[in-house]
Amino acid sequence: MQDWSKDYMFGYQFLNGCNPVMIKKCKEIPDKFPVTHEMVKGFLEKGVTLQEELQAGNIYIVDYEILEGVPTSSDQVYLTAPLCLLYKNRLDQIVPIAIQLSQTPGEKSPIFLPSDNEHDWMLAKMWVKSADLLVHQLVTHLLKTHLISEVFEMAMYRQLPPVHPVYKLLKPHVRFTIAINAAARGNLINEDGVISQITSVNGDGIAKVIQSAMKTLTYESLCFPETIEARGMKDVPNYYYRDDGMKIWEAIHSFVSAVVEIYYESDKTVQSDGEIQKFVEDVSSGMNNSDNSEFPESLNTREELVKYLTIVIFNASAQHAAVNFGQFDCYGWIPNSPSTMLMPPPVQKGKVDIDFINKSLPDHERSYKVLGIAWVLTQFQENERYLGNYPEMCFTEQPVKEAMKAFRKKLDEVTNIIKSRNEGLTVGYGYLSPDKIPNSVAI
Repeated sequence: MQDWSKDYMFGYQFLNGCNPVMIKKCKEIPDKFPVTHEMVKGFLEKGVTLQEELQAGNIYIVDYEILEGVPTSSDQVYLTAPLCLLYKNRLDQIVPIAIQLSQTPGEKSPIFLPSDNEHDWMLAKMWVKSADLLVHQLVTHLLKTHLISEVFEMAMYRQLPPVHPVYKLLKPHVRFTIAINAAARGNLINEDGVISQITSVNGDGIAKVIQSAMKTLTYESLCFPETIEARGMKDVPNYYYRDDGMKIWEAIHSFVSAVVEIYYESDKTVQSDGEIQKFVEDVSSGMNNSDNSEFPESLNTREELVKYLTIVIFNASAQHAAVNFGQFDCYGWIPNSPSTMLMPPPVQKGKVDIDFINKSLPDHERSYKVLGIAWVLTQFQENERYLGNYPEMCFTEQPVKEAMKAFRKKLDEVTNIIKSRNEGLTVGYGYLSPDKIPNSVAI
């Protein structure tokens, strides 16, 4: 709350907030966002041009194009599809240097800058964070953890018998997922559900956003190391989501690899496992609804099977934890991430004051509902089962028990590394601490 309006905190949340997957390295300024060196030179290192900073890899962008054309639920709420340019400064902070509140540049879509009137700049950042909240809830959180996990779970129940080792491996990581998703469909994302009550969209808008996201959802985008690489985020400083996520991905990958090697002697045994092939084919039939998804229809090697199962487990456990349990921290202070905006976006500079900002923010009813749902979604359950803890003991074979033991030991090491690092940070990052990662999407 103290630093929410500071530029460095605004940028920090794109790295370590509850939606740390939108930011990517900007290699070229898009035509639809005509930021020039003259506009931003005062915010760059002295004597360095915007083009030079682009080439040096110090410029980042967040683009909410997915919200373009999404209908609002009424004419009393507003929605934009903003773009935000960010800069890694000499203090290794990621700070915003330009914001445009639409996908179409022009006189009625000015590019807001840190040098503008303080209220213009504050409101522009609020519009970006309001768009971010909606994309986070519907795409990053709902679609890419809850609904994707359900596809894998349904295929598992339909195609794998309970005695199959992959069934035993995945069972803890789909616990309660269908149940929580049923509750979400009945209370959160239905026509009159909580999302419609607190944001700018109703059922039609929710469907449009998710359908648009499905068109760009790929199998590789669910692979943590590859999506970090694709966004150009491998070398960004202070990106704890990436650092911790990589450690957990590697721990899960190593554990899954050990289990797969116990039951599959060679690539040929993977190819000849008809139940696994049916499982993968079932998932593919559910996911390949666009030209880009390319979910595999079969698996040919042990390595492919390990990657596939690592994706399932990581997204149901670590990824969900990363994008779920920070919601109250980010959304609990309403101006930091307004769930909707009640005034239209400014079409020219110098017209905004604090009264206009107050009128733009969600009203009392919407605000308390945001607080309530954010609080509920970030509470751990009684008798929560955390990553690496498998009390049901589906496996009885000693080699698998040894693999589980090694997995837990590695996760304990990661927990200690994170705890030690956070002691030296003003704002610690603990959403991916293994001792706080539930096994499954269960809330």
